Parts: sequence; C-alpha cells; structure tokens
Amino acid sequence: MIKDKSIFIKNIYYMLSYAFTILKQEDYKDVAAEEFENMHNLFAAILAKGIGRQLKQGLYREYLSHKENLAAVHGKIDMPGTIRNQLARKRVLTCEYDDLSENNLLNQILKTTAMFLIRHGRVEQKYKNDLKREMLFFTNVETLAPGTIRWSDIRFHRHNSTYRMLISLCHFVLEGMLLTTENGEYKLASFIDQQQMNRLYEKFILEYYAQECPEVKATASQIPWAVDDGVRTMLPLMQSDIMLTRGSEVLIIDAKYYTHTTQTQYDVHTLHSGNLYQIFTYVKNKDMEYGEEPHKVSGMLLYAATDEAVQPNNSYQMSGNRISVRTLDLNSNFSEIAAQLNQIVDEHFS
Repeated sequence: MIKDKSIFIKNIYYMLSYAFTILKQEDYKDVAAEEFENMHNLFAAILAKGIGRQLKQGLYREYLSHKENLAAVHGKIDMPGTIRNQLARKRVLTCEYDDLSENNLLNQILKTTAMFLIRHGRVEQKYKNDLKREMLFFTNVETLAPGTIRWSDIRFHRHNSTYRMLISLCHFVLEGMLLTTENGEYKLASFIDQQQMNRLYEKFILEYYAQECPEVKATASQIPWAVDDGVRTMLPLMQSDIMLTRGSEVLIIDAKYYTHTTQTQYDVHTLHSGNLYQIFTYVKNKDMEYGEEPHKVSGMLLYAATDEAVQPNNSYQMSGNRISVRTLDLNSNFSEIAAQLNQIVDEHFS
C-alpha cells in the first residue's frame, strides 16, 4: 500500500490529528512541521509533546489503598493482621490507609509506552531525550506488562479527561505496534497492524467530515432493524462507521482498510461479498425508516487505496438505492486527500 513512505507517515499524523482532535491545537504545530523517517519517531514526538502538556496541568492523582505494618496508627487498624503480629510478638500494627498518589493506571500506561519507545532502536536520540526529560517526573510511577492492561476497564471523568487522547495514543501504539519475540521480549513492529489502522481510518474520516464539512451532519449512528412486528430480540446492532445527513438525504459510509481491496479467484477480481452484504443491509433498513416521506438513502464502501492494479470505482443501483464503491488514496498529499473526501460530499449532496 505504501508508495511514498514519507508522505504516508506525514498523513498518519494528520489522520491522528483528526481522530484525536486535540492534536490540532497550537502546541502540536511544530510536530506537524517536522519530517519523520518512521512511525516510531512520529509517535515518540507526539507522546512527548502530549505528556509535556499534561505535566503543565499536573499529573492525575487518585487515592490508592495500602496495608502496612507500622509502629504507630495510620488510617484504620486491620484487626486480623494486628492480632497475628501480636501472636508473633511483633510490636507493630497492621494499618489500612488511603494515599493520594500519581502511581495509578493512567500514568503507568504513559510511562510504559514512553519506556518502550525510549528503548527502541529505531527511535532517534533527540526524540528519546524528549521522552527521558518527561520521565523525570514519573519517578514514583511503575511500569506495566502491556498484555495485562485491560483497556476496556479504563474510565474517564472530569478529573482525568485530559488523558483521553494520550491513553488512546498509547493504546494505538501498544496494541497496534507491539509484537512478542520468541524469547518473550517485546519489540515494536515496523508498521501498525491492519485492525488498528482500520480503526484509525474510520475515526479519521468521521472527524474530518464533522470538522470540515458543516453542510452535512456526520455521525456514527446505529441503524434499527426494520422489523414488521417490532420485535428485535437477539438481533445484532447495526453500527455505521460514518453517516452523513442533510435533511432527508443520507449517505452511509463503511470505511475499509485492507491489504487487498478485492478478492480474487481464477484471476477474476470481485468485491468482498461480506462488505457488500453489510452496506446493502444498512442502506435498506435506513431507507425503511422514512416510509412514504420523500428521501434519498445511499451507501458507500470506501477502501484505502493499495498499489494493486485493480482498484474498485463502481456505482450500482440496487432496489432503488445507490451503492458505490470507491478508494481513497492515502499516499497523496493531504490537500489531495481532502479534495477526494470533499468530492464524495459534492457528488451525493449536490
């Protein structure tokens, strides 16, 4: 897929900037102006800048529970532990107390990600030095084994909401770039895996339209099943990647980031059948919502372009709805990527 690696890496920055909209703030403008040789440097630069921003606001601290044997009372006495100490003729009390500490999960994830980037051979020394300076403020914070992090358990609230982008970036790095070697050590992969890139690709397109195309409403909306009797028990959720709406006109986009945009059998290229079934189902069920009201519902499979000879660019009329298949060339300059995305809106909402 990658023809010009430097352009692709630069566009990874812009994709991140839209996916994590905080990157578009002034503090990150110098990062955007740099030329990166590889993604490792890019992630190290963004993470160092983000941690530096967080340090200015202060590291998040939360109360953590401790249990220790102490010579004097601190907190509340744990009676079973204290009795065991007395029986063992130890003149100490077992106490339980809460301590306001920066050694919590969020800061541990930041330090773990930073330390992996610092230790990796493909991160240039100047980016390592930036991260090392930030890590001086994490002396009391422990690191974690990446495989033990339960990302789904992380919750954000008003006291730690500034960590949302940083933790998303760490998740992207650790889950998408981290591989285990045969001897159990960790290393960073050369490129992010397809699943992680697909999530970034989806979020980038959604946020781009939300920010740059105010003439349409961009959401990632659920689509209810158009059942005759109203019973939807055990039916799976239909969650769209991107839904663009203007009045009673709707374009549902399913974003796909694949190594191969088509499937091949006996040298015959066809669309991925599952993708086509999915977008058709989304469109027809959304179409049924409007009933007899005047409306237009269309669907699009938007693949990230590869360097393959055959690239889908087709449009079909299916049971009264338009279903399109297009590719988005991420190996272009960002202005050209934006022009491709804008053209989709112009064509469907002209």
